[in-house]
Amino acid sequence: MDKIKIKDLEVFANHGVFPEENTLGQKFIVSADLYTDTRKAGKTDDLTASIHYGEVSAFIEMWLKKHTYKLLESAAENLAEELLLKYPIMRAIRLEIKKPWAPIRLPLKTVSVEIERAKHTAYIAMGSNMGDREKYIKDAVKMLDSVRGCTVKRVSDLIETPPYGVTDQDDFLNGCLELETLLTPRELLAELNRIEAEAGRERIVHWGPRTLDLDIIFYDDITVQEKDLCIPHVEMHKRKFVLEPLAQIAPYKRHPVYGKTVTEMLGELTL
Repeated sequence: MDKIKIKDLEVFANHGVFPEENTLGQKFIVSADLYTDTRKAGKTDDLTASIHYGEVSAFIEMWLKKHTYKLLESAAENLAEELLLKYPIMRAIRLEIKKPWAPIRLPLKTVSVEIERAKHTAYIAMGSNMGDREKYIKDAVKMLDSVRGCTVKRVSDLIETPPYGVTDQDDFLNGCLELETLLTPRELLAELNRIEAEAGRERIVHWGPRTLDLDIIFYDDITVQEKDLCIPHVEMHKRKFVLEPLAQIAPYKRHPVYGKTVTEMLGELTL
């Protein structure tokens, strides 16, 4: 991916563990690599098609002067998040904040924190078979879209399907959505669990009735295998009620383990 570089921007701000650092202030030096697609700007010579590095530099200065953090880690984390939210065409950022006047009473040139943060694409499966099923799902879409750092990009149609696993229960409404997110997989899981809980989800019977079920199917192309979090979802390739709505919004998304597209996996279930 292309990048625009800002190197050694000097900002006088108030960050540090010691009280005098927060009151007297000191110099910080900021460098940033802004990852984006510069092709359109390069072909059209149109500044609005790119990221205005002058505006970004002014925003960095304003942000660091406006806020006070004890840790460089906090300053970097919050600044990176704010920049990714402010500039939609910025896909990722590498941000370094240096502190040349660190008060450690030892000779050193500088200390710094450098982080990389990016926008990620996740696919979420949604289901409900209790109460007003459609409302539970639509409310969940709105709630997820309102989470800071999350934007719902596409939502499939809702389909009615028979229950899976425990069959002695009402039919489900199922769907999928595409989510752009700054959250880590673990943070995203926590938000999904919160939204389920607010919808009255009770985990009593495995595969039993539920007001709302939200599962991470894909998160970029990563694989996670932990006790309470598996990505891609471990059963997704066996579930038509997941693959059918997912195929509407991501037909050519490829499973990072099996190497098959969503359309191919769905076709294997309907042979």
